[in-house]
Amino acid sequence: MSQLNIRSVKASEIELKDKVVAVNRVTKVVKGGRRFSFSAIVVVGDGKGVVGYGLGKANEVTDAISKAIDDAKKNLIKIPILKGTVPHPMLGKYSGGLVLVKPAAAGTGVIAGGAMRAVFESAGIKDVLAKSKGSSNPHNVVKATFDALSKMRDPFTISKDRGISLTKVFNG
Repeated sequence: MSQLNIRSVKASEIELKDKVVAVNRVTKVVKGGRRFSFSAIVVVGDGKGVVGYGLGKANEVTDAISKAIDDAKKNLIKIPILKGTVPHPMLGKYSGGLVLVKPAAAGTGVIAGGAMRAVFESAGIKDVLAKSKGSSNPHNVVKATFDALSKMRDPFTISKDRGISLTKVFNG
C-alpha cells in the first residue's frame, strides 16, 4: 500500500464490527489421505472511517475467523469520508485485482460487489460507486480496495500540504 494516507489506529480505543468476506477450504494431500484446513479473510471497521482486513488459517472455521479478526485489528487504517462518500475517484490495484471507486450522490447507496461492499460498509461509507475490473478473487479485490482507499485525500489534508486555502483547493 502507498504511504500517502495511512494513519495507524489502535484497536483497543474503538468499538469494531467484523464482516467475514470469504472462507476457503484448503486441502493438503498426505500419505494417509487428505488433510483439510480453512483460510478466512475478514474486514473490521468502526463505521466512522477506520477499517482493516486480516487473514487467518486454522483447522477449524471458527478458529480461522478469530485469527483473521485478530490480524485485521493489527492492520487498521483511517480513511477520509466526505458527506458519507469518498472524496474523489480513485483506482486501486493489488496483484490481479483492479478496482475503480467513485463518489456518489447522497441516497445512492453502496453500489459494489461482495468483497468491496464489506469494506465500504465496515468503513462507514454510505454512498459509493465501485467496479472491480480485474481479478474476482476476494483476497485481491479487498487488498485493491484498501489500496484505493489508502490513497484517498480529503480537501483539508490537501490544503494543509500545499499551504493554500480550502477555497483554492475547490476552485482550482
